[in-house]
Amino acid sequence: MLQMVKNLFVDEEGQGLVEYALILVLIAIVVIAALSFLGDKVNETFQNIGEKLDS
Repeated sequence: MLQMVKNLFVDEEGQGLVEYALILVLIAIVVIAALSFLGDKVNETFQNIGEKLDS
């Protein structure tokens, strides 16, 4: 029983999954920040492309 309790504190099996989740969250934050700063410019560019395709 004591060995099982020790293994709970030593076991690092789920650590990799948490690290990948943190990396994905940081990437998502960077993408959201970039889109918030560049959103108007990107929208304007797509509108220009759409207008040129229509004509």
